[in-house]
Amino acid sequence: MAGGRINDDDVKAVRDAVPIDAVVSEYLQLRNAGGGNLKGLCPFHDEKSPSFQVSPSKGLFHCFGCQEGGDTIAFVMKIDHLSFSETVERLAAKAGITLRYEEGGYTPGHQRGERIRLIEAHKAAAQFYVEQLDSAEAEIGRKFLAERGFDQAAAQHFAVGYSPAAWDHLTRYLRGKGFSDKELILSGLSQDGRRGPIDRFRGRLMWPIRDVGGDVVGFGARKLRDDDNGPKYLNTPETPIYKKSQVLYGIDLAKKDIAKSSRAVVVEGYTDVMACHLAGVTTAIATCGTAFGGDHIKILRRLLMDNGSARVIFTFDGDAAGQKAALRAFEDDQKFAAETYIAIAPDGMDPCELRLAKGDEAVQELVEPRTPLFEFALRQIVGRYDLETPAGRAAALDEAAPIVARIKNVASQHEVAVQLAGMLGILDTQFVVRRVAQLARWARDRGGRGPAPANRPAPAPQAHAHAPTAPSGPALNLRNPVHQTERELLKLALQYPALVSPAFDAYGVDEFTAPPYAAVRQTIADAGGAEQGIDGSTDYLTRVRDAAPNDTVRALVTELAVEAIHGRVVDETYAGMQLVAVRLRAVDRRIRDVQGTLTRLGAHGDPERLAAVQNELWVLQQYAQSLRNRGSEAL
Repeated sequence: MAGGRINDDDVKAVRDAVPIDAVVSEYLQLRNAGGGNLKGLCPFHDEKSPSFQVSPSKGLFHCFGCQEGGDTIAFVMKIDHLSFSETVERLAAKAGITLRYEEGGYTPGHQRGERIRLIEAHKAAAQFYVEQLDSAEAEIGRKFLAERGFDQAAAQHFAVGYSPAAWDHLTRYLRGKGFSDKELILSGLSQDGRRGPIDRFRGRLMWPIRDVGGDVVGFGARKLRDDDNGPKYLNTPETPIYKKSQVLYGIDLAKKDIAKSSRAVVVEGYTDVMACHLAGVTTAIATCGTAFGGDHIKILRRLLMDNGSARVIFTFDGDAAGQKAALRAFEDDQKFAAETYIAIAPDGMDPCELRLAKGDEAVQELVEPRTPLFEFALRQIVGRYDLETPAGRAAALDEAAPIVARIKNVASQHEVAVQLAGMLGILDTQFVVRRVAQLARWARDRGGRGPAPANRPAPAPQAHAHAPTAPSGPALNLRNPVHQTERELLKLALQYPALVSPAFDAYGVDEFTAPPYAAVRQTIADAGGAEQGIDGSTDYLTRVRDAAPNDTVRALVTELAVEAIHGRVVDETYAGMQLVAVRLRAVDRRIRDVQGTLTRLGAHGDPERLAAVQNELWVLQQYAQSLRNRGSEAL
């Protein structure tokens, strides 16, 4: 902390001087939400439709999904994990405001917050490395860049630098700037030597790695000399400000064009990013020595806004390692709403080599979407089997079908299943389509989306141990009629328990397909059920809130308890309609499950087992018909 409390007038001046929309848009794309507000994908929780709103006129933000909210200072504190003082100091520096401190004097740079200090150390180091690139010793680095088609202007644009080969040039330079040995070790810029800290990076070409906000948080260092026994590329170790799974090289330069074009190109290395940008592909970014994963996807999704026209193009080498990287990317493909493609250059060249050999237009042409990532991934799998034999085709289908079943969009899933049949040479296309759909249903049911059978045809309550205890998964889509009805029934159970009890208390947790709603259903059960509120007791909601397993579920209980009921008339008829709708969908899901079991057993299954399953199916179908004909009387 600094030498005292920041003057209140200065805090207000910082708030007024830094527009909240300008700060927030450093981290995510914002679009017009009407009424002078802006909206985007919340950076504090995973969501697929924007519930995060910013009001520039009020200087406030609020997420209707996770309930985070506040002013500019609150936003930066949360997103960058800073203290109040650190945040004000950071924003003041951006606005050019000199802060005054009360209760004691203040020396700039003295006892500053940890993150601020580490960022300042990296900023100074980046400048030091840039200056060193002009030295005689760095000739080998300049030659490396020139051989790859990068001139001095390119090096300056990407702030490429050079780390001297001596033991402690940077360490001594940063000590002279007032940084302590402890800070230098913590930053990852220095490491322990026999006689104290020495430079971590020596005799290497240096690329500064920046976060979305543009701050340097780490470095990527390329080996230049044969006598360097280290790895080809050496990155900053994990530090309080650098997490390799959460940074993308070039994101600071590419973010505006990614947001503008709803398109991102993912390449493999620092020189590939440079080559793409210089060739006019200014949406290129790269991971920093790690696989492209879930945290990287979150960063991109906020910029792409996850709209239907968004595209992500992966470029990988055509070798085995590149193919493996592509398959790994496909594992996370479903986290995007964007379409994903793969681009492999001719002769296995990377974008940097391609630009050098064939020019800028070849790079631009490379990243024009060609092959959907799913198609590439499936061809890699199918190619491992002998498709000339029935056994080979069956084995390939066994491995490929579960991957296709992960595609969440039903229409896309069907289309890809048809293509898979073609790849395998299976003439009965519908056989493959049915197999994929069946696997998709099983996967959903294993995830708790389908009710389990009980002694009676209606689904039975599940054991508490298997019930969800907290909301999870993507943000709820309230245009989905299933989610709408489940939400409405829970609102009735909280606001008008007498209208839905005792039927509601017999409903299983797994009859609520949305995990957040399943968690609320479990919470009501843990509080004694909706019957506890029949007498109009005022402490019913208090008991339900107290039974919530965490603050997230408690907040959802509160939200549902105050949200307006959609029915024009809230009576037993309306309540009965919601009860029947939720139960009927649960029974229909179970029917589909049993039908899948029948298909699997086939005509040659165990006769007793086959008869039992057929009987269960008949009972479920009769119950479903009764619910449709008689409504709540059949519950």
